[in-house]
Amino acid sequence: MKYLAVIVIALAQAIFAHSAFAGATPNNTAETLATLIPIGETEFVNVINGFDKAKIIAQFGEPAKADDVKIKGSGKIVASIWQYHFINTSADGTYYQTTELDFIDDKVVSVVFLNNDGAEGKGGGNVYEVPAGPPAL
Repeated sequence: MKYLAVIVIALAQAIFAHSAFAGATPNNTAETLATLIPIGETEFVNVINGFDKAKIIAQFGEPAKADDVKIKGSGKIVASIWQYHFINTSADGTYYQTTELDFIDDKVVSVVFLNNDGAEGKGGGNVYEVPAGPPAL
């Protein structure tokens, strides 16, 4: 009887200790879950413009391809096109081969899902320059 009481107490402690630590891992905290960018296409499109470039890079890493548009003479980046591979899923759960994010300054303004690698030929990482002022009429 004495051993049975010890076993019951040990089991109760194990169960309570396990439940006390469940959900306490860094990946399950409410703060972490609230800041994760979802990968489902609809959820992704609905929230991606609320994340800046640094937060996108923190979750997905550097883009596979990045093109920048700079103001001629100043070198200031005013727009960017980033491509990632296999980060988003369609409604049926299959991954899109490429996700393209179009930025103006630091904000996503357009998302394109592609079922190809996004390549338009040779090259990658292009930089385009636009005139600093309005065109002369």
